[in-house]
Amino acid sequence: MSAEIGRAPAAGGASEQRRVHIVTWGCQMNVYDSDRLTDVLAGDGWRTTASPAEADLILLNTCHIRERAAEKLFSELGRLRRLKQARAEAGGRLRLVVAGCVAQAEGKEILRRAPFVDAVLGPQTTHRLPALLARADREGQAIDTEFPAAPKFDFLPEARARSGGPVAFLSIQEGCDKFCSFCVVPYTRGAEQSRPAEAVLAEARGLAESGAREITLLGQNVNAWRGRAPEGGNWSLAQLLGALSEIPGLARIRYTTSHPVDMDAALIAAHRDIPALMPFLHLPVQSGSDAVLKRMGRRHRAADYLRLVERLRAARPDIALSSDFIVGHPGESEADFAATLALVREVGFAQAFSFKYSPRPGTPAASAAGQVPEAEKKARLAALQALLREQQRRFNEAMIGRRLPVLFAGAGRQAGQAVGRSPYLQPVHAAAPAGRPEQLLGQIREVRILAALPNSLAATVESQEHACA
Repeated sequence: MSAEIGRAPAAGGASEQRRVHIVTWGCQMNVYDSDRLTDVLAGDGWRTTASPAEADLILLNTCHIRERAAEKLFSELGRLRRLKQARAEAGGRLRLVVAGCVAQAEGKEILRRAPFVDAVLGPQTTHRLPALLARADREGQAIDTEFPAAPKFDFLPEARARSGGPVAFLSIQEGCDKFCSFCVVPYTRGAEQSRPAEAVLAEARGLAESGAREITLLGQNVNAWRGRAPEGGNWSLAQLLGALSEIPGLARIRYTTSHPVDMDAALIAAHRDIPALMPFLHLPVQSGSDAVLKRMGRRHRAADYLRLVERLRAARPDIALSSDFIVGHPGESEADFAATLALVREVGFAQAFSFKYSPRPGTPAASAAGQVPEAEKKARLAALQALLREQQRRFNEAMIGRRLPVLFAGAGRQAGQAVGRSPYLQPVHAAAPAGRPEQLLGQIREVRILAALPNSLAATVESQEHACA
């Protein structure tokens, strides 16, 4: 996904205050990091602006997961170079900073190809941005992509209260120790680090007090979270979920992204025992072939995943599953791909993300033998996506006539329409009372599903504020 972060200037701010415009590419973790970069800069006297033309600093927070991420970055930097030159010709100054995973992976190359960039910092060093800017002022350019000895969570300022609406995201874990052959995360985000439980709970309370009704816990390997407990020792994710469910006003909890090998019995039981934990789980499998899973370094077999699905559905019969798939991983045969299709048919997914394999520099798969031709990858992806779309269509159509609690989060595209999410993360749109969507904002209302569209549901509101999720 791609998002541009720009908040209105703070009320009463002095005109001479420095202004920053932050552009965020990639996952929700990057959006969260951009919020924290905003907090760090605010402590150094910066305020945000939605307009690049008004900014004294433009920060690009990058993502390396998608294909051609570096090319996208350098294309944007070419445009910003002209803006920087125009500012200088007018007697002003514009700083350019590149942050995030592309910065971590290609920091020196960024400074070589784009010498007009002032500073580069990786996702683990966001708390050091003010010092990095000061060094760039002294030295002309600066880079900080070292992995700190202590987690960045220990150094970030306390998150400011944000009026971001009824749905919020909270980062609790970062990094990955799995080293899948196709993935850059261990190289760009580092080893797994878990945020202390009390820090997570404090931020969650603040979000709830600011109006959040639903919180999604974020992590590259979120179910590997083992945070320091308030009373000493460590909690599991299941224990953290239980504590979060007791926060007043917090009606819904989700978490993403999970690894199958970290889906333990306690976490499965949490889906049975915690009403606030939504019956929707994103659980990437990547392939249905044991041979491919082994080459990927996934640490599980297809049968392990299927048993895990069986246990989850036994604990929470209405749980809906989402997943990630990569087709055309080096060495994948037609028989391997057929095994993936078979797994998809057996599980039945409410939604899923699927991609062609594309090499990431420095990962083992990038130089592995058996690279699959592009045309074959394209054909396999088309076949897989057709099956996944059909499963999503059937899942959505099964909702027609049902009554579901929906958390409304904003106005829809049509006049008088409100939009929210079902427990299964489906977008749901309905006519708001008196044509005023703001009357539903932040409320959980029971709706009756009238129709299923390819990516959303149409409904009519049938209740007052719902007592629970």
